[in-house]
Amino acid sequence: MMRKTSVILLSAATGAALTLFVTQPRAVFMGSSARAATADTYRQLNLFGEVFERVRSDYVEKPDDTKLIESAISGMLTGLDPHSSYMDAKSFRDMQVQTRGEFGGLGIEVTMEDGLIKVVSPIDDTPASRAGVMANDIITNLDDEAVQGLTLNQAVEKMRGPVNTKIKLKIIRKGQDNPIDVTLVRDNIRVRSVRARVEQDDIAYIRITTFNEQTTEGLKREVSSLTNQIGDKLKGFIIDLRNNPGGLLEEAVTVSDSFLEKGEIVSTRGRNAEETQRRTAHAGDLTKGKPVIVLVNGGSASASEIVAGALQDHKRATIVGTRSFGKGSVQTIIPLGSGNGALRLTTARYYTPSGKSIQAKGIVPDIEVLQDVPDELKSRTDTKGEASLRGHLKNDGDEKTGSQSYVPPDAKDDKALKLAGDLLHGIKNSASAAPTPGNDNKATTDKPKAAN
Repeated sequence: MMRKTSVILLSAATGAALTLFVTQPRAVFMGSSARAATADTYRQLNLFGEVFERVRSDYVEKPDDTKLIESAISGMLTGLDPHSSYMDAKSFRDMQVQTRGEFGGLGIEVTMEDGLIKVVSPIDDTPASRAGVMANDIITNLDDEAVQGLTLNQAVEKMRGPVNTKIKLKIIRKGQDNPIDVTLVRDNIRVRSVRARVEQDDIAYIRITTFNEQTTEGLKREVSSLTNQIGDKLKGFIIDLRNNPGGLLEEAVTVSDSFLEKGEIVSTRGRNAEETQRRTAHAGDLTKGKPVIVLVNGGSASASEIVAGALQDHKRATIVGTRSFGKGSVQTIIPLGSGNGALRLTTARYYTPSGKSIQAKGIVPDIEVLQDVPDELKSRTDTKGEASLRGHLKNDGDEKTGSQSYVPPDAKDDKALKLAGDLLHGIKNSASAAPTPGNDNKATTDKPKAAN
């Protein structure tokens, strides 16, 4: 039976709840080992039922049966990896709204770390970013209520609410002796995922902040606008994916396709070989072969890494910055029926065109550029990355943790942006040893390697 699913790649896992499915034995022939495994599974389910009934009957206060089941399911899914979770009906609706690019709230991407809420990245031009909330901030209290003990989904729900209502956050920031109290006014968050401007009169700068349903259309609109605005003197494009936490797989594919004429963009490989899928480019480079520089850093995750990896492997772009986050897994959203929410389940790993898995390793830039970080921020400018998350999917070889994620607020101090401009202007220096970006669509290997 076909299930209607959608595929996403997100850096922050959300949700907590579960439904227990028990099927009746079927009349099939199984070997002794299969029968033993099935029998053991049913014994474990009986154990769950026994514990559930004991809690219902003997706990000091009458528990909520639904919450008991949801907590049990949450434990099962979060025990798999940091990105699998259950979404109840409300959370599922919220997720659908968010991927459409509009939702109510504060405008921050968050994850759970050691029982507290950690800011992955504030979204540009939202209450959070305007109030100075920063990546790696730890949120300990919401309206004077401790976050400890809440699930990530519960904390996110508390941060959302009607437009023009206030919420107070207590924040611990590395390098600050005392907690910081910040009061934010909720707003209707319209995620403008693509922003653009002209750099140095002849360079098209495009920043992609997330991959939602509007991203590819926004990219096309900005490429067309800047191409017309700059005219014949256009030297090339800078695509800024720094601190972009990811989003929809389909948008990552179509954004990559916008710069490629042919070739594989990404392959996704699940547990079974027959589930492998390959996505390829179609003829039609939006930029008509103009040079492309892609900026990444430790906050560039998931869908951002698909784009950077595809353009790097095809030598279509030069990647500049610091090593990316390293989230190389795909989550499929599986609706569970009317009113029952959905599963966010890790179903595959993704591989770049040359067959590399970046899981827990990240995309290594062609040219590494470290920013000059103000003294007061030096203790908090690194992102630990996927390899530091408890329960992350393992990868063969050396996993990598820690990468700089700081982006100077003033463009004139942005060393990566300056180097990108120098490359497009043909100015070489000792750091720029990578090939000049062009429209060579040959991947670094002709055939993807087999998954390990």
